Amino acid sequence: MLGVRTYRQQLLASNIANADTPGYKAVDIDIDEAAQVVKSTAASLSLATTFNSRLSGGTQAPPFPLKYHVPYQAAADGNTVEMDVKREKFSENSLMYKFSLDWVSAHFKDFIELLQNLK
Repeated sequence: MLGVRTYRQQLLASNIANADTPGYKAVDIDIDEAAQVVKSTAASLSLATTFNSRLSGGTQAPPFPLKYHVPYQAAADGNTVEMDVKREKFSENSLMYKFSLDWVSAHFKDFIELLQNLK
């Protein structure tokens, strides 16, 4: 889920950066839908390589669809970014990313402590 949160943060940052771009259409992902996709495909993910000793340098598009934001009030220039909404989503996503990161860190900290106690 850290990867999903990172990807969503990039989308939200892009929306905020394009707030003054005429005709820009704000996009986002449904985090619950993305979680289901990640949960269902986690067991089948494999590491792609281009050569036996080399990792793939390319990036793949995420397997979850982008959703276009429908604004509460239409802008004259066709831009669908609503800064208040995007700031709120950006902040929420940042907090959830930090929570997930802390949870993973605590899990591995406990695991490392367990391994150190086995010595």
